[in-house]
Order: sequence, then C-alpha cells, then structure tokens
Amino acid sequence: MDSLYDDADRERIVAELPKRVDAPERTPFERDRARVVHAASSRRLAAKTQVVGPQSDDFVRNRLTHSLEVAQVARDLSRALGSQPDIAETAALAHDLGHPPFGHNGEAVLATLAEPCGGFEGNAQTLRLLTRLEAKTFDAAGESVGLNLTRATLDACTKYPWRRSEAPSTLGGSAKFGVYEDDLPVFTWLRSPETGHRKCVEAQIMDLADDVAYSVHDVEDGVVAGRVDLTRLDAEPVWEIVREWYLPGASDDELSATLSGLRAVGSWPEASYDGSRRSLAALKNLTSDLIGRFCGDVQAASGAPGAFARYRADLVVPEQTLREIAVLKAIAVHYVMRSDDRRLLLERQRELLAELVAVLVDRGADALDRLFADDWRAAPDDAGRLRVVIDQVASLTDVTAVAWHARLTGESGV
Repeated sequence: MDSLYDDADRERIVAELPKRVDAPERTPFERDRARVVHAASSRRLAAKTQVVGPQSDDFVRNRLTHSLEVAQVARDLSRALGSQPDIAETAALAHDLGHPPFGHNGEAVLATLAEPCGGFEGNAQTLRLLTRLEAKTFDAAGESVGLNLTRATLDACTKYPWRRSEAPSTLGGSAKFGVYEDDLPVFTWLRSPETGHRKCVEAQIMDLADDVAYSVHDVEDGVVAGRVDLTRLDAEPVWEIVREWYLPGASDDELSATLSGLRAVGSWPEASYDGSRRSLAALKNLTSDLIGRFCGDVQAASGAPGAFARYRADLVVPEQTLREIAVLKAIAVHYVMRSDDRRLLLERQRELLAELVAVLVDRGADALDRLFADDWRAAPDDAGRLRVVIDQVASLTDVTAVAWHARLTGESGV
C-alpha cells in the first residue's frame, strides 16, 4: 500500500537528513505517528473534557482516551479498505489536539472571543499546532514549522479543507473550517489546487472513525453514569436534536425505524444497567457490535479493499449508517450534554474562559508561558496579540484553566 504514495506525499515542509544508520528503520508515515504520540499537546488531552469532565469520574472518556479509540477504529478500517493505516491512525490521534478546555462548550466561547482575529475552530487550531505551535523543527528563516509532518499526513488531518470565509452552513453550532488566515501558506503547501474542498480518503476515514467512536462511546459513558437508560428512551426530544444538529430532513417514521434497527442488534440491552460486572460486559459487547456494524456497512458500500489512497477513492457511507450514528449522538446530547444539572456548570465554564481571556489580553506577555510570551512580543497588532492569547488558553487543560483563572483573578473556579 505504500507504493500508492509518491515523493510529494512523503515530502516535509523542511527537508530532513537520513537518521542514524543504527536507528530502527521506519517509514516517513510511521515517523509522523511517533511525533504526534510524543507531542505535548497529545499529553494534555488526558485532562480535557470529551463530554463529561475528566475529573468527575474515573470511567468516563477524556479527549486522550477518545482519540486512542478513534485511532484504533481508523487503523482497522483503513487496513480493511486497503489504505495506509499509519496515515489514518496519525490523523485520528491528532484530530482533537486543537480542542480547548471544557470541550465543545469551550470551543464555542473562544469562537466568539476570537472574532477580532479571525475566529476559533478546533480543527484549524489542530493544523496550527501541527505546523507552528508544537516545538520540533525550524525553517531556514528561523520560523517554527511544528512537527514537520509529511504532506499526506497533514492533509489527512485536515477535516475541513477550507477557510472560514468558504465554510458551508452548519447545524448545531458555529461554522466549521480548517485553517486560519495567517496559516494559509502551509495550507496551500499541503493542498493541491485541483482538490478544491474535497477531503482525501484518509481524512474521510478519520472523520468516520471519529463519528463512530463519538456516537457509541458517549452513549456508553452516559449509561454508566446513570444518565441514559437504553431500555427507556424518550424519542420526541431525541428526534428534535437529530434534526437540529445532524439530519434536518429526517422524519419521525425514519428515525423510529432507525432506532428499531439498533434495538434489533442482538446485544442491545433488555434490562437497565445495574453496575454489575455482567451488565458492564453486556454494555461493552454492545459497543463492539455497533462499531463493527457501522464499519462493516461502510466497507461493503465502498467496495473495499482497493486503492484507497489520497484522492483515488472515496468512502461511501450508507444513509442508514448516517441515521444510526445521528440517533446515538442525539441520545448523548439530550440525556448528558443538555441535562438540567449541567446547564449551570456549562454557563460557569463559559464565564471563566471569557474572564481568563480578558485578563490575559490586559496583562500581556508577563502573564503568558514563555513560548507564547515570545509570540506576543512578535505580534504586529492587537489582532495578532489576541490570537496569541487564544493559542495560550486553548493549550490549557480543564484543571489548568481553572487554576490560571483563580491565580490571575483571585476568584474561585467552576
């Protein structure tokens, strides 16, 4: 499968000399994976919210465990399709690096606060981390090029290959885009003009793996946390969320049939989760069966295996699979993300991040970590300095965001 990739696919922003002859021999794409695994931003994911805060329960997923699970799904699906599994796995490991504290709640806050400097989007922030903020390689002009990943890997990490001004309309949140204006040079380098807004197949695999893991595992976390009972689901509000966030044209009859199809999976529970080892094992079997169902249906529809590399092929995701994933996502949104007891917490998180950004903008370089303080001093204008503050805040974990806020404002956290 490596024969499907040429020298341009393996090219890096800065050319690198061969490694020591006695070092383990690895392909360029294996090196990319190692660089993401060892990145500081990867370690920080362990203390960033997926859906429920990582400090709330030992069982629930955080951004790191979610990314590892997405990577496993992406690698297995990539191999089954005949694609390069190291590229898809690396894109999956990197896909959430740009997410700020407090999950999508924090992302929405920073999107509003960053309006004067071009907005904020977790996927655009991921590209910024990989090509600028992570410290590993510098170019001849002395500028950081981040992890200096190959063109094929960076392209696979580009979930939304367009600028903010080109973003299509979106459901359930702010517009999605993959690059900030001041990162356009590297975006232009990694993308070919003839591809337009099309995603390479490795990015499509990463995107699907994210949806599969997100839909299944967030429901699993909700069940174990006692927020979701799969034997007693209130369909009406779930259908409304499906239409609001994911599939606006889905009818009640279609969604009812979709849920019936999910309930027909042999491992769907017949009794409420009770915390026993047997109940937990049954839940694990359900998640495994659902992941296998989704990936198997996509593999069959896509006509795999084949030459699934870069722009030679596309995934085909059946409409039934899209509806099933959307229904599971909506269950998690209704019973977990929109539960009444979380509304006050989410509001306080938004207030905390807004206050933290304001105090950092006011205090400037002296309040920032050294590497961001250097960026602040080099910034040409207020918009550039605001972007540096956004970079700093986005890099924080949930816990450090609360600690920074308390230290800089003297107020208690969330």
